[in-house]
Amino acid sequence: MSVLPSGDQWTITSGGYAGTVVSVGGGLRGLTFEGRELLLGFGADEPAHAGIGQHLFPWPNRITDGKYSFGGVDQQLYLTEPARRNAIHGLTRWANWIRLDDGSDPAYVEAGHRLHGQPGYPHQLELRLRYRLDDGLTVTATAVNIGATAAPYGYGAHPYLSVGRPIDECVLEFSASEWLEVSPDRLSPIGLAPVTGSPFDFSTGRVLGELDIDNAFTGLGSAWSVTLSDPDSGARATLSGDTPWMQLYTGSAIGRTALAVEPMTCPPDAFVTGQDLVVLEPGQSHETSFRVSA
Repeated sequence: MSVLPSGDQWTITSGGYAGTVVSVGGGLRGLTFEGRELLLGFGADEPAHAGIGQHLFPWPNRITDGKYSFGGVDQQLYLTEPARRNAIHGLTRWANWIRLDDGSDPAYVEAGHRLHGQPGYPHQLELRLRYRLDDGLTVTATAVNIGATAAPYGYGAHPYLSVGRPIDECVLEFSASEWLEVSPDRLSPIGLAPVTGSPFDFSTGRVLGELDIDNAFTGLGSAWSVTLSDPDSGARATLSGDTPWMQLYTGSAIGRTALAVEPMTCPPDAFVTGQDLVVLEPGQSHETSFRVSA
């Protein structure tokens, strides 16, 4: 019996919404509302590409050179973005996750993965993902430190909002006070700059056009949202979150067909700088969630 590249397929349906959770990475292989795509998906017969629907444990974004120091010990992660010499998007995107619920609720899936210590990250975490459909999709990510020592931790997700047409033709709206400038070659952090007056000011919705974005934003408020809409049909896709950071990526790797909106608990290089880094003591847990709706 052959195995699909994205592993087991677990469908969720409710109120016109339908999605598929997969066991590889615990990711989301697409989300629709009344047959219209809300989150870009990929085929059952192909692996995830360009980060579509993946979860980023135990750090989001990049760690420059894969090097950091924690608890007085220098660590070296594998360089999983070798062209830029970075460690990118954590350690669990290609790991196998198991389903934890009994499958009796068609609107709910819970998946789990135990992350064991490895070179560059000698910590043990129990990870959970909960997907709940009602009048939208709520995704909740939980991590518990089941090891004997404190662990640095961050979380991110990599969904792509879609309204079924090229994003250059769509209206984008979100509010943030600062954006993170990065180096053009390695996308390493340089410093924060005000959003107001910058090309990234979408506090009043406007057509995205040909603007390239692959930057983190902060100053989002306690509850934030990003909305992509079709100016002709009025179709909308909104992602809201509770994290202090989020990344926008205009998806050059997928032909600008959808907009990546990535909730992040910390910025790039947080293992190096400590900025908004979560430190989980033994037995401690961290939980965050985001929501997608039409």
